Amino acid sequence: MSLEWLYKYDTGIKHEMIYRTSRLVSRLTGIPVSPNKPLVGGNAFTHEAGIHVHGLLADKATYEPMSPEYIGRQRQIVLGKHAGRSSVTLALKEMGLAADDTQIEEIFNRVKQMGDQGKHVTDADLQTIAENVLDIYKEPLVKLEEFTIVSGNRVTPTASIKLNVKDKDIVQAGIGNGPVDAVINAIRRAVSSCAEDIILEEYHVDSITGGTDALVEVRVKLSKDGKVVTASGARTDIIMASVEAVMNGMNRLIRAE
Repeated sequence: MSLEWLYKYDTGIKHEMIYRTSRLVSRLTGIPVSPNKPLVGGNAFTHEAGIHVHGLLADKATYEPMSPEYIGRQRQIVLGKHAGRSSVTLALKEMGLAADDTQIEEIFNRVKQMGDQGKHVTDADLQTIAENVLDIYKEPLVKLEEFTIVSGNRVTPTASIKLNVKDKDIVQAGIGNGPVDAVINAIRRAVSSCAEDIILEEYHVDSITGGTDALVEVRVKLSKDGKVVTASGARTDIIMASVEAVMNGMNRLIRAE
């Protein structure tokens, strides 16, 4: 890519397919890509610190060796306790949302409050905060009606789910390696008509409180046609938290089309 981007040498490589190919190889081999890998790693083209993002706004080449779109990726702005107003401004711009200085200040303060509480501010979180501040409401295209899980040591985990997808009720079922995997597979089958190529890139669980009734936060990273979003769900039920996170992410991806 140095030859292609910097020296304009045609290697014959389909550079826009590099990231998708890397993700495909990772899924097929079961070997995750290290976050610090150049170009295809999770941390490449991901920015958080306020000064860092301020530099990006002035000149993308300050911190990026090439355009992320060149290899089939998208720039990601991670929001948390280190985020600055520049991070929020750029993230809103990436979402296609316009806000004045007063509105950006309010969105920034709410993001900082969540970050100070130790919460990961996902794309779906920022979208919700921004829509509240900007007084924008978008009805989710995919709504959960109900789901049922059957699992046990001698039973293949099976999930049945009923979703309302674009005002149409859809019932589907799925199996998996566990109850969470089964219900996510059921969701993906239910929304296949409008989001069949959505890929679950990452799934992460954190216990927020202790005990058997602990509050857990599930964070997921989903992708569709090169666009990547993060979303989260927090419940005492890990399955419900997983459903909430996946559906939040799917709604973000579908609305972005």
